[in-house]
Amino acid sequence: MTLNESIYKGKLISIEEAVSHIKSDTDIIVAQCASEPQGCMAKFHLAREWATEVKVFSVLTLKPYDFYIRPEMKGHFELCSWFHAPGSRQALKAGTGTVTYVPNMLHRAATDRLKVKRPHMFFGTCTPPDEKGFVSLSLGITYEKEIIEAAEIVVLEVNDQLPRTYGDTHVHVSDVTFFVENSQQPPVLPEPQPDEVAMRIGKNIASLIDDGSTIQLGIGEIPNAAALSLHSKKDLGVHTEMMVDSMMELYEMGVITNKKKTLHKDKFICTFAMGSEKLYRWLDNNPCVEFLRGSYVNDPCVMKHNCRMVSINTCIMVDFTGQVSSESIGIEQYSGTGGQTDTAVGAIEGTDGLGKSIIACRSTARGGSISTIVPVLPEGSAVTLHRSHTDYVVTEWGSVRLTGLTVRERTRALISIAHPDFRESLTEQAVKLGFI
Repeated sequence: MTLNESIYKGKLISIEEAVSHIKSDTDIIVAQCASEPQGCMAKFHLAREWATEVKVFSVLTLKPYDFYIRPEMKGHFELCSWFHAPGSRQALKAGTGTVTYVPNMLHRAATDRLKVKRPHMFFGTCTPPDEKGFVSLSLGITYEKEIIEAAEIVVLEVNDQLPRTYGDTHVHVSDVTFFVENSQQPPVLPEPQPDEVAMRIGKNIASLIDDGSTIQLGIGEIPNAAALSLHSKKDLGVHTEMMVDSMMELYEMGVITNKKKTLHKDKFICTFAMGSEKLYRWLDNNPCVEFLRGSYVNDPCVMKHNCRMVSINTCIMVDFTGQVSSESIGIEQYSGTGGQTDTAVGAIEGTDGLGKSIIACRSTARGGSISTIVPVLPEGSAVTLHRSHTDYVVTEWGSVRLTGLTVRERTRALISIAHPDFRESLTEQAVKLGFI
C-alpha cells in the first residue's frame, strides 16, 4: 500500500460517523447541484437528537431531504439557500420554518458568508483518488474550493461514477478530514424540449449573436431554444457559469470552437455542470473543459475581457424602466439571483465595446392571462438586474436594446415586444403613469 492509499484508508469512515460530527450553532456548507453529497444529506436529520440551530448553506438543493422538509426539524436545522429549487420551495409553501434565502451574487456567495462565520463542516463529492493521491471535485467548484480551504472539517463523499474533470478541481487526500464512500449515478437533468414560442425567442436571441462571440448560456427551455438556433454560427466560445448538454452538442457540430476567445483560448470555461449521462461521459478526462472557481469565472471584472461576450439569461418580468425580476413573484422568493447580475454586467462592460447582455422571457404567463412586460413590478418583487444594467430584452415578438434610452423610449420599446393582446392596455397605463 502506498503512502497516499494509507492516508485515504485512514480517513475513510461511515456516513453515520461523518454526520455525528455535526454540532449545534454551526454552519454547514454543501456542494451544489450534481455535486450534492446525497448520501450524507439523507442522514443529516439524525443529528436532531443532539444538535440545534444548524444552518446548512446550499445552491439548488436537488432533493426534499428530511432535515428541512419535516416541520419537527425547526430549531434544529435551517436550509439557507443561495438559489431555491423545488424542494426548498415546497418547504416554504408548507410553512415548515426550516428554509430561508440568502441574497447574493454568485461569484461572492461563499466569500460573503465567510466574512460572517467560519463554517464548521463542508460536505461535497469527489472521484476516487488517483495514484498521486488527488481526488477530483468533478462537476462543480463554484464555491467549493474556498469552503474546503476554510472549513474546520471537510467530508468528501467518494463516488466512482463521477467524471474526473480538469481545471481547479483537484484536492489531495491529505487536505480532507474524512472520506465516505457512496457509489451512485450522478443526478441528471433532462434536456428541455422547446415549444413554438420558445423557438421564436431562441431565434430572436440567435440573431443578436455574431460569429466569434463568447457566450454564457444557462439551462432551460429558452436557452436550449437559443442553442438550437445557433447552428449556423461560426467559432463561438464559451465562458459560462453552467456547462450543459447544448454546449457539448454545438462543439460536436463545430459551431463552438473556442478558437476566437481572448481568455483561455481553445477551452470551455465553467464553474459547474449538470445534464445528461452523455454529458458526464464527455466531460470525463476531457482537457478542453476547465472548471474554475465561480469567484473567478463569474467575476464581471474577469468576464469583461472576453471578446464579444454575450450573456443570455431569462427572467419572470420586466417593468417599463427596465428593472428585471428573475427570482421572485412579489414577495415570494422563487429561485435566486444566481449568476445573472454577474454575467450581465460582465458582458456589457466588455473592454472591446462589443459585449451584449440578453434578458429573455415569454411575453405572457399563466396561460396567456398576464403580461410579463409590466408598468411597475409587483410590490415586494426582487430586482435581479438593475435597470442601468439592462441591455437587450427579447420576447417571441422581437428584441429591443434599452442601453442609453430614456424611460419614455424604454417604455415604448418594451411595449413593442409585449404580446399584442396587451399592448393597448399597457399603452394606456403608460400614459396614466406619465411614462409616455
